[in-house]
Amino acid sequence: MDACLEPLLDTFPDLSGAIFLVSKTESSVSPQRPSAVILGAQWGDEGKGKIVDVLSEKFNIVARYAGGHNAGHTVIIDGQKFVLQLIPCGVLRPGCTGVIGNGVVLDPMAFLSEVQKLRAAGVHVDGNLFISNRAQVILPYHRMIELAAETAPGRQTIGTTRRGIGPAYEDKIHRNGLRVVDLLNTSLLRTHINNACHEKNTIAHALFGTEPLDPKQMYEEYARAAEQIAPFVTDTAYLLNDALSAGQNVMFEGAQGALLDIDHGTYPFVTSSSSTAGGAVTGTGVGPSRIGTVIGVTKAYVTRVGEGPFPTEIEGELAERLRARGMEYGAVTGRPRRCGWLDIPLLRYSNMINSTEWLVVTKMDVLDEFDEIPVCTAYEIDGKVTSVIPADVRGFKSIHPIYTKLKGWKCSTEGITEYDQLPRLAREYLEFLERESSAKICIISTGPDRGQTITKPGFDELFAIKD
Repeated sequence: MDACLEPLLDTFPDLSGAIFLVSKTESSVSPQRPSAVILGAQWGDEGKGKIVDVLSEKFNIVARYAGGHNAGHTVIIDGQKFVLQLIPCGVLRPGCTGVIGNGVVLDPMAFLSEVQKLRAAGVHVDGNLFISNRAQVILPYHRMIELAAETAPGRQTIGTTRRGIGPAYEDKIHRNGLRVVDLLNTSLLRTHINNACHEKNTIAHALFGTEPLDPKQMYEEYARAAEQIAPFVTDTAYLLNDALSAGQNVMFEGAQGALLDIDHGTYPFVTSSSSTAGGAVTGTGVGPSRIGTVIGVTKAYVTRVGEGPFPTEIEGELAERLRARGMEYGAVTGRPRRCGWLDIPLLRYSNMINSTEWLVVTKMDVLDEFDEIPVCTAYEIDGKVTSVIPADVRGFKSIHPIYTKLKGWKCSTEGITEYDQLPRLAREYLEFLERESSAKICIISTGPDRGQTITKPGFDELFAIKD
C-alpha cells in the first residue's frame, strides 16, 4: 500500500478496505495518450484556428464543443486562406477527423455551404467529418427573433452576430429545441416547424411587428437539407470515447473565448454557451478525467468585438495602429475589433477557471513597431489595488488599470521560427507574461501562416506522434 495513505488509516481505520481497493484500481490503469482542450483566453479572436491547425498534426481527431457559425476561425496554409465557422480546423489536416459535438448549435444551411467550399478547395470532408446526433439545430425563426430583439427600440444591445445562436440555446434550455437526430425524422420535423412557427410568429409579431415565416416553405427547405446532412451524423460521444480507449489523441476545440463564457464571462455581454474548458466535457460527452491538459490562446495584446467591458481598451492613433497591423476585423462579420493592451488580471482569471497549463501567444509581430508596450498588471477600484475580477459590469466601469511599461524591441519578428532568434526585448516581454500569468508559454505565433510559428523546446514531446 502507498505510504502516503498510512496516516489516513490511523485516523480512519474503517477505510482500510476502501483505500486498498482504490490503490489497487489506480495501479492497474494504463497511462492514456494525451488529449487537450484548446480555447481562447480572452474575448475570442485570439487566433485559435491557426493554432488548432498547427497542432492537429499531433492529433487523430479535432472536436468542436460549443458555439455556432458565429465563431470564425481563419487558417492560412501556404498563402491559401480558409475561414471556418462550424467545421473544426483539424479537417484541413490530411488524416485528421473533424467532429461537431453536441454542445454546438448547427445551422444546416451554413454547414452545407461550408462543406461545399471545402470540397471545391480540394479538402477531403466526406467520411472525415461527423456531427453529433444530439447537437441542436438553428432554424430561421431563431434568426428572426434575435434580429428583432437586437434592433428593437429601448432594448440593451449585446452585439451579437444576429445568426440565431442565442435563441437556439434558449430553446435548448427550455427543452423546446430541435436536435439533429430530430431533423432527420421528417414527420417530427414537420410537426416541430409547424408548432414552432405558430409560437415564434405570434411572439415576434406581438413584440416587434415582424412579418411571419412560412412553415411549409421552411419544412421543404430543411427536409432537403436533412438528406444531405444525414451521412455526417453519428453518436459522437461513442466515437470520441472509443477513439480515446483505442489510444488515439483527441483535441477539443473551443469557440469564442473564456471571457465570453455564459457563466464566467463579462455577463451579460457574453455568448450563450460554455466556452471554458468545462464546456469540452458537457459539449462532447467525454468525461473530465480523460482530458490531459488545457492550452489557452492569448494575443500579445487584447481585442474585443461588440459591446461589453474592456478595462485596457485604447482609442485614437494607437488603437488604429494595432487594428491596422493586426488586421483586426471579424472573420465572420467583418466588424472592426476594439483594441487594447494585455490585461494580466483577466488572463490570470482565465487561466484559473480553465486550469490552463500551457499558453500560446499570437500576433507577437503586431507589436514590432511600438517604442513602449504597456501591460496591465493590477486594477485600482475605489482607491484599492486588486487583481480580482469584478462579477458585474458596474464593477468593471470602476476599474483604473495599473500598467507596467515594457520597452519595445523595434525590429521585425515576423516569420521567426526559433525562440532564441527573437530579439532580446521580445523574449523579455514573453518571459514577463509567463511569470505574471502563471502558465507556461509553449507556442508563439509570428505571422498568420501555418509555418510562421515558434514551438518552444519540450512541448512537442508531450504529444506522441499519431499512428
